[in-house]
Amino acid sequence: MISANNVTLRLGKRALFEDVNIKFTEGNCYGLIGANGAGKSTFLKILSGEREPSKGEVVMNAGERLSVLQQDHYKYDEYVVLDTVIMGNKRLYEIMKEKEAIYAKEDFTEEDGIKASELEGEFATMNGWEAESDAAMLLNGLGIEGELHDKYMKDLTGSQKVKVLLAQALFGNPDVLLLDEPTNHLDLDAIAWLEEFLINFENTVIVVSHDRYFLNKVCTHIADIDYAKIQLYAGNYDFWYESSQLMIKQMKEANKKKEEKIKELQDFIQRFSANASKSKQATSRKRALEKIELDDIKPSSRKYPYIDFKPNREIGNEVLTVKNISKTIDGEKVLNNISFTIGREDKIAFVGPNTIATTTLFKILAGELEPDEGEYKWGVTTTQSYFPKDNTKEFASEDTIVDWLTQYSDDKDVTYVRGFLGRMLFSGEEGLKKVNVLSGGEKVRCLLSKMMISGANVLILDEPTNHLDMESITALNNGLIKFPGVLIFTSQDHQFIQTTANRIMELTPQGLIDKQTTYDEYLENDELARKRQVMNMEAEEED
Repeated sequence: MISANNVTLRLGKRALFEDVNIKFTEGNCYGLIGANGAGKSTFLKILSGEREPSKGEVVMNAGERLSVLQQDHYKYDEYVVLDTVIMGNKRLYEIMKEKEAIYAKEDFTEEDGIKASELEGEFATMNGWEAESDAAMLLNGLGIEGELHDKYMKDLTGSQKVKVLLAQALFGNPDVLLLDEPTNHLDLDAIAWLEEFLINFENTVIVVSHDRYFLNKVCTHIADIDYAKIQLYAGNYDFWYESSQLMIKQMKEANKKKEEKIKELQDFIQRFSANASKSKQATSRKRALEKIELDDIKPSSRKYPYIDFKPNREIGNEVLTVKNISKTIDGEKVLNNISFTIGREDKIAFVGPNTIATTTLFKILAGELEPDEGEYKWGVTTTQSYFPKDNTKEFASEDTIVDWLTQYSDDKDVTYVRGFLGRMLFSGEEGLKKVNVLSGGEKVRCLLSKMMISGANVLILDEPTNHLDMESITALNNGLIKFPGVLIFTSQDHQFIQTTANRIMELTPQGLIDKQTTYDEYLENDELARKRQVMNMEAEEED
């Protein structure tokens, strides 16, 4: 259990939190949500003790251990992967290293023997003999295979480091677990594994995530940060959304009835206040009018961009033909003889762990890379717009946002361009920001503005939900559902794929898997295939 008592945090004159009182109890998973800048990550830092509040205190039960998902991906570069995971339980790791140091002594004394005995006792109590196997099990579950366990962290890729740090946070059954965006940079298999882990986790979890499906799957409660307060709701993300919308609707309806009553009383008072025979009734109605108070309905601090892709021309029947494309990157063949055809109704999600292959294919289709072998052909009625995973080159200038977007617009009128930017929450002075200083989320909104202004009827999007807040993801999701053209995309957002795609492709070492199906159906069939494979292997072993 962990609680915040009268917690206030001031940044200058602005209160990020004001007298927050909230208790997070054992056996529950709390999704901490709020608009960008609401203070989700900051509140986690206050709970972990990394940041002190201006007022109030954080209280945990005596003897309980808190674990945090580390955000510094380079902090453990000089440590072995397995040790990095075990360091999630600081005391256990200290005992292991202290034991090693004592046993390594050449002049082992009686005093050393007594100390070693004490450490061994504490080590056994903490289930230390299972530490390495427990750490290995977490790593394997997240897709970090055994051959990487003894490597140094500096030798791992960025996504592999993220998985190791997540295993570190989960290690040793902490009493309170704080996770800030744990699904970032995880492949879909790793996310599914994490979901099951948290569903079965019996202690307290507080998680910040922009993944709606993930929050729906794991959360028992939602803690909503809005206007410096935190409101607690029982249920998952969808239940919070429905409850919050219903509450606002009920308050508006109650206010409407009150306004009608106010008008009725005002009319009576105006008509009969000068009438002697009705003066008592008019006075009575004045008193009744003074007692009526309208509910103060604050609009949410959340802001939703307006995303609407409108093609300039209708797409024909011939969209794209890919024949025998192969490509080698840094000595590794990432695409091997890939062929497929796309039709005018297709919205295709590329899924699976091989993100390098997907990004390479998208770059080829966008004309940024040449295949080593094979060819592709776009239909004559198609126009393409591409959203790259790495957008560094796009924003390497001193241009303002307005100037940057104007270069991609056929209509150079500033009012027209600012209209697109206003939809994407760049109104007024925001449009004069230089593009090379924008945040990750701002850059994504700029690229989406560019795609909207292009009028393309084929959209190629490589991880478009990265860096976006929940509101922007929802707006993009809805915009793509309505989009009448062809869509080729990849994302780690389950709900985004399920609600958008009607065709699933996966690039595997054995070739391309291509299914005309929803994402949930694809996963269900894939799980059945895996179970059959395991059963066949077990049967062969018995024979």
